[in-house]
Amino acid sequence: MTQIQVLTDKPALITHALDLIVDKIHTTLEQQAQFTIALAGGSTPKPLYEALAQKSLPLEKIHIFWGDERYVAADHPDSNQLMARQAWLDQVKFPTVNIHPMPTGSNDPSVDAKTHNQELEEFFGVKAGEFPTFDLILLGMGDDGHTASLFPQTEALTVSDRLVTVGNKDGEPRLTFTYPLINNARCVMFLVAGDNKRPALRSIFSPNGDERLYPAKAVKPQGELLWLLDKGAGAELPKNWV
Repeated sequence: MTQIQVLTDKPALITHALDLIVDKIHTTLEQQAQFTIALAGGSTPKPLYEALAQKSLPLEKIHIFWGDERYVAADHPDSNQLMARQAWLDQVKFPTVNIHPMPTGSNDPSVDAKTHNQELEEFFGVKAGEFPTFDLILLGMGDDGHTASLFPQTEALTVSDRLVTVGNKDGEPRLTFTYPLINNARCVMFLVAGDNKRPALRSIFSPNGDERLYPAKAVKPQGELLWLLDKGAGAELPKNWV
């Protein structure tokens, strides 16, 4: 099921996303013992993480992952992990064992991708070749239509036999979830803000859009797909789509 919601501005988008996430955490934990969430990087979700830090949540039951990571040290200013830690995880008493960052320390992205692939298999108790089910995966989208570190016309778009692979942005390696892992989620939530996202969104929601040129178009989870847009991003979408 796909839902597209256009909020008045970025603060409204963040507030709505916060309410949805908190509700999903509590609702899910009424039915199972833990909640698994993969975080997005970039500037848009930072205020969301800051808002989550102000909420009273059952942290011992929440497990944190990342949908992608720049291939830098954990304390590097460009690290998605560092941003989330500073905005949320380090601001509360989050159990260390519940935080599962992508490793970036072997000096070989393919080795670290394989390591994290195994870590995910072990955590979720799935066999090689099987795909675990995240409760929620948060994603952003670049103005080129990329999501996670699945960039237009790159090799990572074709990987279907692994959970984690190496993405590539202008020759710089990234670690990223693959499409099959993302699409096995119970819920995928896109957070997209800014006028500069309109051209990509038009192609993503067009029946003629090319998934290799606009990778976010290929995100089609088995569960819910929520597109939360601010007015700048979503202003030109046909009214019957929203």
